[in-house]
Amino acid sequence: MVPKHFLQFSDFSRDELDYLFDRTRWIKERFKRYEIYQPLRDRTLAMVFEKASTRTRVSFEAGMNQLGGIAINLNRGDTQLSRGEPIEDLARVISRMVDVVMIRTFEQAIIERFAAHSRVPVINGLTNEYHPCQILADVYTYVEHRGSIVGKTVAWIGDSNNMCRTWLQAATIFDFKVHVSAPPGYDVDPAFAAGYDARHLESFADPVTACRGADLVTTDVWTSMGFEAENEKRARAFAGWMVDARMMHGAKPDALFMHCLPAHRGEEVAADVIDGPQSVVWDEAENRLHAQKALLEYLVCGRIKS
Repeated sequence: MVPKHFLQFSDFSRDELDYLFDRTRWIKERFKRYEIYQPLRDRTLAMVFEKASTRTRVSFEAGMNQLGGIAINLNRGDTQLSRGEPIEDLARVISRMVDVVMIRTFEQAIIERFAAHSRVPVINGLTNEYHPCQILADVYTYVEHRGSIVGKTVAWIGDSNNMCRTWLQAATIFDFKVHVSAPPGYDVDPAFAAGYDARHLESFADPVTACRGADLVTTDVWTSMGFEAENEKRARAFAGWMVDARMMHGAKPDALFMHCLPAHRGEEVAADVIDGPQSVVWDEAENRLHAQKALLEYLVCGRIKS
């Protein structure tokens, strides 16, 4: 059988995502009650990191352990990738030894090539183009706090990066709208934007205007991994795109603020916003653990009746 992969948010249907949210809630409730739940006993997760990580590694490793399985951490230097082994060969070997693979890497093409030659499910832990596990947790966090996200407005402020792209994929599945405001030269790539209509994407030159009436305001660091050489250039370009009290004031009174972390207070977000009452960043971070446990369970075991 061809394994089910989670390489982009759009790989899953609305029905599958709703199921994952139900399982996330169920699993989280038991976690909070200290109830042991181990459907993945004797199963193994291989975690391949070509990009550094804190939340991704801890959430996947802790999650797999809590589900009764084990997680093996592999950095690039731990594998023969560092000596030129083709990614296809690595996939053929690793997928004969483990039950599921999570990869955090650079170009989306790398993980696509790995998945094409894998016998087991492959999860995208982050690529330059997409970050589906983060948006899985983010949408769940919104639902947990405010109910359905259908018909809502999400204001994305900052670089139109992998997070922004994945929010747009989520918008088409759950039928909500994303207001994107980025400095000139950092907005949504026209070729990518062409796949979205006005129901799901609207671009704004002014970030304050983008936040007006939003149900959720979210952002990310100005310089993603791999673009560190552009730090100074980006700091100048993004100077007017820090999410601050003025932007949050323009959003709905009960609007939430999210950030995938790590955050730089005083750069992409003001301290009084990320540490303020509308911020749910810590719940958002914790929900990486619970949403990914639901994802691992689904990919390895299929659907389970609660």
